[in-house]
Amino acid sequence: MGLATSQQLQNYYDHYRDTEITYTKDILRTLNLDPRQIYVKCNGSQWPCIINSTSFIAARIIIGAKGGAFAEITKKDVPPVNIRFCFIDADNQPLSFFVTGKVSEVKPYMSSQDLVIVTITFTQRPPDDFIEKIGALLDANVNAVRRREERIILNAEVKRKMGLYKEETIVLVQGVPRRCILRDLSFSGVKLILQGLSKFLQDKEAMIQMRFEDPSEILSLKGTVVSTGIVEGRPDIIIASIKYDEQSVPLAYKMRINNYLSNIRKNILNANNEQAHQAAAVKAAAAKALAQQKAAENAAEQVSAGEAPVTEPAS
Repeated sequence: MGLATSQQLQNYYDHYRDTEITYTKDILRTLNLDPRQIYVKCNGSQWPCIINSTSFIAARIIIGAKGGAFAEITKKDVPPVNIRFCFIDADNQPLSFFVTGKVSEVKPYMSSQDLVIVTITFTQRPPDDFIEKIGALLDANVNAVRRREERIILNAEVKRKMGLYKEETIVLVQGVPRRCILRDLSFSGVKLILQGLSKFLQDKEAMIQMRFEDPSEILSLKGTVVSTGIVEGRPDIIIASIKYDEQSVPLAYKMRINNYLSNIRKNILNANNEQAHQAAAVKAAAAKALAQQKAAENAAEQVSAGEAPVTEPAS
């Protein structure tokens, strides 16, 4: 299991329980899911299958209409079916597990005579590793819309937390490579500094490359230069804003941005909770001190009046 807390896993499960994702090449690559190691198991035998889509409550797999898997899982009283998932972890080691379910639907795949798509409804909650990986991906997709304009100003600490190798990189403008320095990032775009003239950059197509670490990867982001400005005193230096082509933004990039913003938000919430706890402690201590002061004043008044002070039994 990764770094997600049990509360975070529960939030993923509750928020995205019915959300279905279809396994594109980008998703397979981002999740490090090995499609060659996915099997369906039934009655003590297992067969390779193609994973088409999943949610936290069901999966759809594609199998041959004339193979052993089809013959077994389409029987009238078919026993429970298991799907074997296999992810590759950060150390390049396989992480595999089975999820148990029952066959709820079998139908031809895209009108094919040779393939069928089988819906398997889970009869148990998937393992935490599965919920963490799928939940993080779904969360990144949601926040890529909800928090699309939230800017991340780059500095040494931000680079370290995001795993960004360095600010210096290459941007291709109309296919021509130019050196540039990244200034800030968001889900929807990037601002960078480079040499050039505004009139040669404005509204031009651009492709920027960013190198990340842990895991090591180079991501290419396609977009358009939507605004430019000059650095004061340096008319040859341009500040350019690139808006990404939303349909082509890699999921790995969205997850990098989402992880950073989520951690910042978590730290702020933790700090606020700590401040609230400290404020409550100070208030309780002040109330206790005031009560003790009043008790001492009452005792002094009783002594002055010649009465025996009333004391509370020790607790």
